[in-house]
Amino acid sequence: MKPEMNVEMRGENKHLILPYGDHHGDGVVQVSFTLPLPDGPLGDEAARQVMRQMSLADPQVAESVPLGENYTFYVGYGKLARPVDVTKLKVARPLWDKIDPVQVERLVNERLGRPIVVVGAATGSDAHTVGLDAILNYKGFAGDHGLEAYSCFKVVNMGSQVPNEELVARAKEEEADAILVSQVVTQGNVHLTNLTNLVEILEAEGWRDRVVLVAGGPRITHALALELGYDAGFGPMTRPQDVASYLAQEVLRRKSLY
Repeated sequence: MKPEMNVEMRGENKHLILPYGDHHGDGVVQVSFTLPLPDGPLGDEAARQVMRQMSLADPQVAESVPLGENYTFYVGYGKLARPVDVTKLKVARPLWDKIDPVQVERLVNERLGRPIVVVGAATGSDAHTVGLDAILNYKGFAGDHGLEAYSCFKVVNMGSQVPNEELVARAKEEEADAILVSQVVTQGNVHLTNLTNLVEILEAEGWRDRVVLVAGGPRITHALALELGYDAGFGPMTRPQDVASYLAQEVLRRKSLY
């Protein structure tokens, strides 16, 4: 990037951004990938060409690690030349304000007068519960207590590999206000099929509009969740307080109490 362009981006056009490597606006990024080639000069050049096809200028191979026979893992660096105009970005997010646990408790207790019933599970063949447990279990994550720590939530954590039919049946039995679904396994887009199936079952049972339906996982975004028929989606870096704030406000909003 030309020095004068770099100065301009730091001054008048702060809405145009580039990744930060060694200094502001240099556009340097790190990438990693595996190629089906043995470690050596040919593999290194192929890795540089891969980075060129990513539109990275001045590609450099920083490290190459053999992965068995005829496979190599590469770490490389390159420079992006085209900035991102953040004023043109559209970000979908749930409409809620993050509030602290005391405010959540007060809001629900004063306006609803009973605990919000939440049923959660990792459904289908998904056996991963770390994220689900971080949101629901008392200990939570990184000092942020899960929903079980709130007196204003009644939590039913069904664990992993729960068929969608069983999740819906338990939600009906508990007269749930909200259903939380965790999906970590995404090979072959199995999470999309499973999430869609849950919506279809709820609609067939006449329960879709009776619950706040939330999807979560490392590949889940709010925009994707809306597209699949959910009310909200929470992805990486979500904390229990985020989900608690959203559920409290959304459940009350649906009952015209917020």
